[in-house]
Amino acid sequence: MTLRLIEIFVAGCPRCAEAVALVEQMSCPACQIQIWDVRTEQITPAARQKLDDYNIHRLPAVVVDGVLVDCCRQQQPISREALATAGVGQR
Repeated sequence: MTLRLIEIFVAGCPRCAEAVALVEQMSCPACQIQIWDVRTEQITPAARQKLDDYNIHRLPAVVVDGVLVDCCRQQQPISREALATAGVGQR
């Protein structure tokens, strides 16, 4: 089974918690979830590099298999529909 890597970038806000909960609710056994806490005092060099690589400017943000989910790219709220279109919860 090929795993789908879902990266969630958060900063400890209520919307971030909602995004994590939604992804966890939608995920399937083929989904591997990685949460990156990017609060200034907790950000690691690896997380900072990923923010730059994915061109993330707004949190929360979700990346599926190396691609920023469309709603995040357009700076829209994270939605169930956008996550499903990106492959979250699909084997």
